[in-house]
Amino acid sequence: MGIEFPHRHLLEIGPLSREDIEVILRTAANLKEILRRPIPKVPTLRGKVVANLFFEPSTRTRLSFERAAKVLSAEVLNFSARGSSLEKGENLLDTVRNLMAMGPDLFVIRHPASGAPHFVARHVRIPVINAGDGFHEHPTQALLDLLTVWERKGPDLRGLKVAIIGDIRHSRVAHSDILIFRKMGAEVYVSGPGTLLPPEREALGARVCLRVEEAVEGAGVVMALRVQKERHGRPLFPSWHEYARFFGLNRRVLARAAEGALLMHPGPINWGIELAPELEDFPGQVILEQVENGVAVRMALLLLLLKAGEA
Repeated sequence: MGIEFPHRHLLEIGPLSREDIEVILRTAANLKEILRRPIPKVPTLRGKVVANLFFEPSTRTRLSFERAAKVLSAEVLNFSARGSSLEKGENLLDTVRNLMAMGPDLFVIRHPASGAPHFVARHVRIPVINAGDGFHEHPTQALLDLLTVWERKGPDLRGLKVAIIGDIRHSRVAHSDILIFRKMGAEVYVSGPGTLLPPEREALGARVCLRVEEAVEGAGVVMALRVQKERHGRPLFPSWHEYARFFGLNRRVLARAAEGALLMHPGPINWGIELAPELEDFPGQVILEQVENGVAVRMALLLLLLKAGEA
């Protein structure tokens, strides 16, 4: 009997039903056992080729997808825009067509332009996973964040308050996380400098708090985001010192959260800005668990998209 998963691609959170999300997370939870074996490798995707197409810098996401593919015995093609034919004038579609000629079975794409993975998916016959596109979404990050919370808080998130603090406007992680946590029944609050909040404010369905303390009050999950200054184009707050003073998380702020609250961050972390160094040993800090769950979630997606419907 084949694995039942009704989607050909994973491009964003919106099309996923609660049942789809639960299938992904249950699959990922089961696959985590493989990562802890003395020899963490299974032949499940032997003969398959996963092409990682990263058109902007990445460390955790790219290595996580590569690790996931190799644990499942898939071959990996790694593409980086730096030093590629793109620097010689080749366009995205030509690059994809040339890579298709090498016989990949699935594309993983990170691109600075919102919608680039969707564009590629319309022009290829193989599954496409969005590994982050512009300001739009980062769906696999949202799935691994949700898995981390499930493991600590249980699968019923109704009534759970999730606070996301930082550069909401420019964060594809924030956009995907707001969608997935709300879809699973949680209440999402966001806070950050006014210039780092989206102009539509409430459009994503999260409650906006101008004071970080209000957002964190009673929260069972608190997530800090990196300030994505490289995407701002112009200064959007006075200084790093001012940001850390009013929107950085520390033990004083987290004392307002619910008992047993989780502290999360998608990385990379700017210690002393988003998170005070004193939080490295915060009891509810689960940042490295997020990294481990990233490999498991990406294993699950490769398996579901490449093996769905096979006997």
